Amino acid sequence: MRVISGKLKGRVLKGYNIEGTRPTMDRVKESLFASIQDYVEDAVVLDLFAGSGNLGIEAISNGASICYFVDYNKECIKAINDNIKLFNIEDDCKVFHKDYKNALKAFKDNNIKFDIIFIDPPYKYNIKNELLTIIYNSNLLNKNGIIVFEYQTDEELENTNNYELLKNKKYGDKYISIYRKLSK
Repeated sequence: MRVISGKLKGRVLKGYNIEGTRPTMDRVKESLFASIQDYVEDAVVLDLFAGSGNLGIEAISNGASICYFVDYNKECIKAINDNIKLFNIEDDCKVFHKDYKNALKAFKDNNIKFDIIFIDPPYKYNIKNELLTIIYNSNLLNKNGIIVFEYQTDEELENTNNYELLKNKKYGDKYISIYRKLSK
């Protein structure tokens, strides 16, 4: 697993083999970042269920101003911190060892808003609709901010009335859906 574009292109990421994680493969990541390239420059990014930090680090490599990484797995937090240190991007990153609900509440309470939110929860969790609702009700996305979901089933998302679907694509057994927040 490597950074595929930007200032860190070609750098190898640690943590691709942590039990319980499914890193986004390079070809999927390349297609994804081609789809969102207009949103990345100077973006405030949240990599929720971050795993190794693969997506957030790719965003930093492509010009995002800061990325908040959230994961509850201690091994993932170690891998994220190792990657950040290895790539010398400490000033561009904040890492939180929290469950998603507490992290999202803390962002709301501190009025932290995002331009891009990457969400790749464990497939056994059925929380996609819950997350869309929490993010919208907590006003965690900036105007025209996007949510990038990665998931395994073709299950329809229900709580999309507040979002516009920009892209939905299948890659092998994974799906990527990109939603843009509609104005409140």
